[in-house]
Amino acid sequence: MKLKKIFFLLSFFICVNAFSQLLSSNLEKKTLALGEVDHLVIKIDNLKSNAVITAPKNELLPFHFEEIKDSIGITANTYERRIEFAVYEEGTFKIPELEFKVGQKILKTIPYEIEVINTAKKEDQINDIMNNKEVDLEVTDYWQLYKWYLLAVITFVCLVIAVVMIVKYGRKSKDSPVVATNQTLKELDNLKKKKYIEEGNYRLFYVELIDISRKFITKQYRIPADVLLTDDLIVLMKENNTISQDNEKIVEDVFLRGDLVKFAKTFPDKDVMEKDFAEIRGFVQRSSKDIEFENLRKDV
Repeated sequence: MKLKKIFFLLSFFICVNAFSQLLSSNLEKKTLALGEVDHLVIKIDNLKSNAVITAPKNELLPFHFEEIKDSIGITANTYERRIEFAVYEEGTFKIPELEFKVGQKILKTIPYEIEVINTAKKEDQINDIMNNKEVDLEVTDYWQLYKWYLLAVITFVCLVIAVVMIVKYGRKSKDSPVVATNQTLKELDNLKKKKYIEEGNYRLFYVELIDISRKFITKQYRIPADVLLTDDLIVLMKENNTISQDNEKIVEDVFLRGDLVKFAKTFPDKDVMEKDFAEIRGFVQRSSKDIEFENLRKDV
């Protein structure tokens, strides 16, 4: 009986492996010198002509990983992706689980941790090739040495004076909520014309949509959205109470989805992208009401 059970289990696992996709990944090195090239190979077998959906070329790895080459080979039964990359900062960096959608199934790689070190040693001594020589300098020599610094200082002083004069006497106010709204609506229309939604380029779409939204929030609501992380921005919006709750909810949902898209943790379809674009556009159009309400509250 035991032999029959063992034979049954082996047969079951063989059948499962024979009819399901198998994902494997291999990282060549886990310790790198600054700028050293590393290789990540991802392979999916037994595709059975299913399409593989994942991040586009040169956009699979997180921010710190500089992708040098991203090659993809596909056959009816195999998907293979080879990525050459380098890291130009010291520290420990993580490659998270990378998602690949095959048919209706989501496959994930194992996460990797890479340590990047500076191979130059502090105790390494640098010696001069020749001994230093003393040279007597004339006034013209000093002028040649420092003229660009002097000219830069003069230029900077003139620039400061010009800015002060423009701000004090010549600049027209561009801080009106209507001006900021109209400018942002034009930027959103330009984003729409790039047809990222129609082409399914969700990563570039969300990067530009959130960048436009961050600049708008910074200018319209005086909230430093251009420098805050998403979680910190959400907390500050709720504490600030300048943005209405409905608009806060829209910003929160779209920004959190954008972060997931950036790290290839979600793959929104065209309907979701259209909805997010429409809601951000509506938020921009309604923002003047938030400003009017805030001004009334301050007057009271």
